[in-house]
Amino acid sequence: MILDEIGRGTATFDGLSIAWACLEHLHEVNGSRALFATHYHELTSLAAKLPALRPYTMKVMEWQNEVKFLHEIAPGAADRSYGIHVAKLAGLPAAAIQRAEQVLGTLEKGEQASALTRLADDLPLFSAAVATASSQLSEPSAVELALREINPDELSPKEALEALYRLRNLPKR
Repeated sequence: MILDEIGRGTATFDGLSIAWACLEHLHEVNGSRALFATHYHELTSLAAKLPALRPYTMKVMEWQNEVKFLHEIAPGAADRSYGIHVAKLAGLPAAAIQRAEQVLGTLEKGEQASALTRLADDLPLFSAAVATASSQLSEPSAVELALREINPDELSPKEALEALYRLRNLPKR
């Protein structure tokens, strides 16, 4: 029997509870061989209680802040999650990755319910975009420098049009 991600797609604790109960049932009642693929790391603690349970994990190599998935399985349990790294590989924006790391840090530090409340109260909805924009604005572009040289009150309509065409041809960044 192959079971993949039992309990996913619902609330975390509901899903974990469903997966936990299914794993115990398979071991104690069915006694069947099964491949039980999951991201619920908590289930590995059942290996101490269920003698026929053998956890395996995907091998990962970490070196100089890089993660490489080796596409091999080995006995044991993962020592940590690589979800945020996978999100980077999937192309999520850097600002979203940075915020995910902050949220993860908060959740790992404390009791989940109060941590979630603190996170929701401190939602920086647009701070990532503002931070990115302000870092890009630290050095003026060629267009901005050229605009600073223009005094619109002293331009004739023809000179203003010519200035616009010159600005349009300047490099953006």
